[in-house]
Amino acid sequence: MRHFEIKLNPAAKNVVGQPVKHESAIAQVQGKAPYVDDAVLPQGALHAYPVLSPVAKGKLLSIDASALDAISGYVCMLTAADIVGKKDIGPVHPGDVLLAENEISYHAQPVAVVVAESYEQARIAARAVVVEVEETAAQVDVKTGLKNQDWVRPPYSFERGDIDTGFAAAPHRLQGELSVGGQEHFYLEGQIAMAMPAEEGGIFVKCSTQHPSEVQHLIAEVLGLPMNAVTIEMRRMGGAFGGKETQAAPWAILAAMACRKTGRAVKLRLARAEDFKLTGKRHPFFNRYEVGFDDQGRILAADIEVNGNCGYSPDLSDSIVDRAMFHSDNCYFYENVRVTGQRVKVDTVSHTAFRGFGGPQGMITAEAIMDDVARYLGKDPLDVRKANLYQPGRDLTPYHQKVEQFVVGPMIDQLCAEAEYHKRRQAIIEFNKTSPVVKKGLAVTPVKFGISFTAQHLNQAGALVHVYYDGSIHLNHGGTEMGQGLNTKVRQIVAQVFGVNIDRVGVSATRTDKVPNTSATAASSGADLNGMAALNAATTIKDRLIDFIAEEYAVAKDSIHFENDEVVYAGGSLGFAELAKKAYFARIGLSSTGFYSTPKIYFDRNEGKGRPFFYFSHGVALTEVEVDTLTGENCVTAVDVLHDVGKSLNPALDIGQIEGAFVQGMGWLTTEQLHWRDNGELMSVGPATYKIPAIGDTPKHFDVKLYDSENPEYSVFRSKAVGEPPFMLANSVWCALRDAVASISDYRYSPPMSPPALPETILNAVNATRVWLNEKAKADQAMETTDAE
Repeated sequence: MRHFEIKLNPAAKNVVGQPVKHESAIAQVQGKAPYVDDAVLPQGALHAYPVLSPVAKGKLLSIDASALDAISGYVCMLTAADIVGKKDIGPVHPGDVLLAENEISYHAQPVAVVVAESYEQARIAARAVVVEVEETAAQVDVKTGLKNQDWVRPPYSFERGDIDTGFAAAPHRLQGELSVGGQEHFYLEGQIAMAMPAEEGGIFVKCSTQHPSEVQHLIAEVLGLPMNAVTIEMRRMGGAFGGKETQAAPWAILAAMACRKTGRAVKLRLARAEDFKLTGKRHPFFNRYEVGFDDQGRILAADIEVNGNCGYSPDLSDSIVDRAMFHSDNCYFYENVRVTGQRVKVDTVSHTAFRGFGGPQGMITAEAIMDDVARYLGKDPLDVRKANLYQPGRDLTPYHQKVEQFVVGPMIDQLCAEAEYHKRRQAIIEFNKTSPVVKKGLAVTPVKFGISFTAQHLNQAGALVHVYYDGSIHLNHGGTEMGQGLNTKVRQIVAQVFGVNIDRVGVSATRTDKVPNTSATAASSGADLNGMAALNAATTIKDRLIDFIAEEYAVAKDSIHFENDEVVYAGGSLGFAELAKKAYFARIGLSSTGFYSTPKIYFDRNEGKGRPFFYFSHGVALTEVEVDTLTGENCVTAVDVLHDVGKSLNPALDIGQIEGAFVQGMGWLTTEQLHWRDNGELMSVGPATYKIPAIGDTPKHFDVKLYDSENPEYSVFRSKAVGEPPFMLANSVWCALRDAVASISDYRYSPPMSPPALPETILNAVNATRVWLNEKAKADQAMETTDAE
């Protein structure tokens, strides 16, 4: 790998590291930033909409389209029989079908797509199609699937040490289980694509997707075309959160099929309720654990099982459950450990990527263990967490990657000192003693999140940079902008290389004919990968310019510096625009591609050993809550966060990501509940039945600070990823709610409270705690009676 300059000179006027505003913030606020749905439709454009199964499970008998000819504007209908190429669009493993052909696998599964002159006519026509299914009973319970060993992919485990020896040596043992809820992506912009005929039989598609190259690849395979006949363009998404990594593809493919059939442009946009029904969610999990520990709470043995509810097909579930396994330790060293992951099949839509990609479902299990051990021993959970942190000599993860950076302990100490944790802890204990109804809770939880795709081949990126002879710069890269500010950060990197103002750097839509074979913008790696690829491209051009200046002015190369829109060399200087024009007339190449692949990473799945992550991002959150023990109602009153982003590329964007991720994680753990009927129909299909956090749920005190550090690994300007890791800081909310309820038992009972901790869930936990208190009182009284006798 070629090495570039990634150390900033603090005395220089740097572009990287500055709080530059999001590149399209003003246009978005003004409503002028175009999305796919804003594109002007070509003349004669049509609209498509899927025909859905009325049941969740059964044999597809017939699709009756006889009513369609009477519907105004109806053009045609396509079924699986019209697919000329591949019918299975599984992104990694087969099993994800484009259109059902024989078997129905989940409620509302698409069986056909109708095409009409208008969006309304297409929806009316889709509903007029009669789908006959020989229905069988749906199975939507993960525990039943687990019992029946019904998998979408085989179980997998890895271990380190000898857990039998560890348990034998442990003075204490605990068992527990946790049902972890799923989460709807609820992006503001739903799934949408528009396909248009291109020259020589090609297809051009505008699509709201995190993975343009995969959409390109799948459209080519389904239509029987080479990839060079398909071009995907993606300028910006109105949110994605993982929901458009693989599951944007079916709608783009169906639009392309209809375009191919009709020879006209075709647009397909899902309505919100259908978007809920037809797209996968964050995987619900059912996890079990047994731990052995000593009197200080240090884990001597841990046997952890994470069971992902995958839906009907593999999608990305193999990797998602893998990551849940990888993060079931969080920041804690288990002396002897075995982690097992099982991928359970149920008769629902196939669940998919979501911010954290399985990490949250594994990490919350680690936090449940810490709380349970603390309550058992009568200790402050923070003390138990600190006793188990990775440290030199206790630094090997369950998958045998060595932890090399030990910042979580110092971060906890800094945050607790600045936020006065111990003073607040004592005040809350005293408050709870005298408050019979309202109880307060406090929790500190850390995060250690591995950065890299767990599928090794995805850890690569490309970029394209042009310097025009007027001094303006054009940037294109393989990442996608979904509101996170990726384009802004990569523009800053390019501007930094050339020492110019960021306004000189323009960025264009992600297109598969500009940068090929790109990876999804996911795994928090957008800036890491695409930023380094752009750095590669820009540095290549800069090196040519340095060579030109050195020869033109007979100066040493090390005397040449790019800064403040100028190029300074021994004995003179010239503006960047002037340099660009001189280089053009001297026939110097002012365009370059760039490429980057992440070094050091590997994982031997057979051995269960390796280094799946290039580095770890870290964070610590302190959360205070109040709970009404009569109703279960609750609120988050104060949050303090200290987060490690290395040397921040853009602190304003990074803090925004941390705040947004925390609130989204808080929603997952407290208010957002997915509910399926026993027949497999999703009931939570809109904001009336699915509650995401609103501005009123944001804590009144919400203090986010960046930890002063730099990435010890060779990342782009020593920064660290920020997209996913802060999501799991919200574990502190769930732990604080448990802490509030535990105060009823004087913190000696760990209340059952599987997330989401809805008011009724909390009320049940309160009642369970009181039952435990009554039983304990009876046991104590019986013991006193026995002693007296």
